[in-house]
Amino acid sequence: MKKPINTDSYNKSNLVADVIIIGGGLAGLCNAIHLSKFNKKVLLIEKNEYPKHKVCGEYISNEVLPYLDFLEINPFNFGAVKISEFQLSTTKNNLISAKLPLGGFGISRYQLDLLLSEKAIKNGVTILKDSVINVAFENDVFSVETKENNTFTSKITIGAFGKRSLLDVKMEREFIKKKSPYLGVKIHVKGNFKEDLVALHNFKGGYCGVSKVEKNAINLCYITNYESFKKYKNIDDFQEQVVFKNQYLKEIFDNSEAIFEKPLTISQISFETKKPVENHILMCGDSAGMIHPLCGNGMSMAIQSAQIASKLILNYLNGENISRKELEKQYIRQWNKKFSLRLKAGHFIAMLFRKDKIAAILLQILKKLPFLLPIIIKQTHGKPMKV
Repeated sequence: MKKPINTDSYNKSNLVADVIIIGGGLAGLCNAIHLSKFNKKVLLIEKNEYPKHKVCGEYISNEVLPYLDFLEINPFNFGAVKISEFQLSTTKNNLISAKLPLGGFGISRYQLDLLLSEKAIKNGVTILKDSVINVAFENDVFSVETKENNTFTSKITIGAFGKRSLLDVKMEREFIKKKSPYLGVKIHVKGNFKEDLVALHNFKGGYCGVSKVEKNAINLCYITNYESFKKYKNIDDFQEQVVFKNQYLKEIFDNSEAIFEKPLTISQISFETKKPVENHILMCGDSAGMIHPLCGNGMSMAIQSAQIASKLILNYLNGENISRKELEKQYIRQWNKKFSLRLKAGHFIAMLFRKDKIAAILLQILKKLPFLLPIIIKQTHGKPMKV
């Protein structure tokens, strides 16, 4: 059952907040919880209701656990599954296994977003169900206009509206002008799959992540090139003709029962480089940059970006001799220091796996030198977060 969002502190007049957060995914909610811990007045505007399933790999690296503890969030109290093993298969059905250097956990976005939203509300954050249609910055103040004809003002605005938004178009961001050829598909199923395992199975034109989440459900989430997909009549036909050429995926699908009535899909997924600051808005999570799902670390990066933004925003709001210009400069520097190499590594790894012959050679090398795989994984992951 969907729980109502607390908007008791909201009224039809303008709400002046310290911080307005546009988008209530992982990055937006973690920012809201962090800032509200320090008594900042936060308005979070999210177009969807909680909870809601989303197209997402639903695996998170353990590097975020210290920060989640700081936010007073323990995912294992809500069914998160501990993961320590990794499997990788190529389009030729060659398989290699390895230990994950740090390990991670599986939890659905349905559960995690609900958990984080309830914590934010408990902290005094106002969560408003609405869509933002415009953001203006003048005289050092943000004016945020919503679809319901309300305008709110704030000292700081955070953009956490995900992979692609009408606001990206409105701001004429560079990445939005380029074609985004990727399609994502997700389904939850019931079946047999090792609880401590996350698997990445490649098929021609894409790859599928597999891992357990709460309530013994298996999350199957794959991404493919839209050009490859549109040659087929529908998702079932595409899976039968393309995805199931990977014997490991065929076995999982054949021996499981769908929980969802139909798969969730998302199109126009872009991995183009984005700017962490646009029009003085601090971008967090996928709004600032998106790593290839092949690397399985997007959720972790979204959570970590919230910590970077929140710490700097608190310094700014508390008058610790940091100007807006310096705030933006420091955020860009820290964001790039934390993530730019990961994103480049993700692009490079994804490029290798798109080339079947190179991927086959790479796998043969990894089979002979298995210690290399954890080293490669580390290139897209970090160390446990400091709080």
